[in-house]
Amino acid sequence: MIYRYRCGLPWRDVPAVFGPWQTLWKRHRRYSGDGTWDQVLAALLSVADGAGIVNWDAGVDSTIIRAHQHAANLSRDTGGEIELQQSAGRTR
Repeated sequence: MIYRYRCGLPWRDVPAVFGPWQTLWKRHRRYSGDGTWDQVLAALLSVADGAGIVNWDAGVDSTIIRAHQHAANLSRDTGGEIELQQSAGRTR
């Protein structure tokens, strides 16, 4: 599983020496669901923090946040006439 993430491969392209890709995927899925990966990460961070090799400084810069034009909730006046989309004179 680690080889796959390190190389950025799809599950189907994992070398056969690691076993069937379906087995690896199922194991990864199970570890993600039961919290095994969280425990592994916590243990690794604990060891690395104890050794002083983790830098906990973080910087966040949010001076520019772009939104898509359709993300706006307000309508705007464009100066043009409003055209209603109604069917005119429908025949029965």
